[in-house]
Amino acid sequence: AALNPWDVMLCVSGTAIACENALVVAIICYSPALRSPMFVLVGSLATADLLAGLGLILNFVFQYVIRSETVSLLTVGFLVASFAASVSSLLAITVDRYLSLYNALTYYSERTVLCIHTMLAGAWGVSLCLGLLPVLGWNCLHDRTSCSVVRPLTKSNVTLLSASFFLIFLIMLHLYIEICKIVCRHAHQIALQQHFLTASHYVTTKKGVSTLAIILGTFGASWLPFAIYCVVGDPDYPSVYTYATLLPATYNSMINPIIYAYRNQEIQRSMWVLFCGCFQAKVSFRSRSPSDV
Repeated sequence: AALNPWDVMLCVSGTAIACENALVVAIICYSPALRSPMFVLVGSLATADLLAGLGLILNFVFQYVIRSETVSLLTVGFLVASFAASVSSLLAITVDRYLSLYNALTYYSERTVLCIHTMLAGAWGVSLCLGLLPVLGWNCLHDRTSCSVVRPLTKSNVTLLSASFFLIFLIMLHLYIEICKIVCRHAHQIALQQHFLTASHYVTTKKGVSTLAIILGTFGASWLPFAIYCVVGDPDYPSVYTYATLLPATYNSMINPIIYAYRNQEIQRSMWVLFCGCFQAKVSFRSRSPSDV
């Protein structure tokens, strides 16, 4: 079959995603110091995005090299599970940021570690189940009228996935609003303790709120168009509409390492150690706390 340019772009996107996130996973596995709950969550996100990138590459290879309905189901299920784990890991990171601010005094307790591991186990378990649904029979291979805009997934299947995304997005939106309130309140209390409101108070608050807005805005801009189109789209529509909304969704996995990993100075230092073998810092590195936004 002739190469579809959209499939090529998805494959290129998957390659970039896999390379970026493989580096993050290698850094976290290589550095014993990166074992705090925050880095466990970042590692989970990077692992999910790495698998999603590999899934996009495999989907391209199998689509043009090994044309099989069984293989198609397996790759689609793999992609669903990987992207679901990525979105779930983003939710876990949001919950962790909220808890680190709301329960700052007890954050570094064993209870927090247990909570993080329980959240991740639940997120990956649910994601695996969602990925297995089309493989176990929830597909439209034998009933073309039930197909969705993402073949071979059924309309009810993509509706479930979209509804799950909307729920996660609303939860993240609520938590980030609460985080903004806590950040603003803390900054105001610090300023009052100094008996005056300085310009830095407003700058710090504005920077924190802006960063949160960028994080949530990037996530929403990447996934909302595709999630909405899965609900309102019709399988008879031109496939270009599906590609045009799916491609930006994959960019979220490309941006995640930049937002959640490469900006962290501990990971930057570990990267220097990984590539250079030694590190002599001429500038002091400050590890970001989980509550940093």
